[in-house]
Amino acid sequence: MSINLDNVEHVARLARLQLSAEEKHQFLDQLNAILKYADKLNELHTDDVQPTTHVLPIHNVMRDDVVRESLPIERVMANAPEEEDGHFRVPAVLD
Repeated sequence: MSINLDNVEHVARLARLQLSAEEKHQFLDQLNAILKYADKLNELHTDDVQPTTHVLPIHNVMRDDVVRESLPIERVMANAPEEEDGHFRVPAVLD
């Protein structure tokens, strides 16, 4: 597969780019080189290769969720810059 100058102009128009004639030919050469390289990948024999989503096995490394007692409110609020009725007091973000 290869692209032509009309394809480059169409994509430039969609992207709202104004390209000079030199830039159009430069992009034409570059895009055709990319497609030629991608086409080279079709030569690979991949019939015996299993499809994968990741090349390495991925395992969940998080710990189990265990119910345990919470900290007492006094200890939680000990380092709060401002506190009101057992809640963190923060500056208003809306008027």
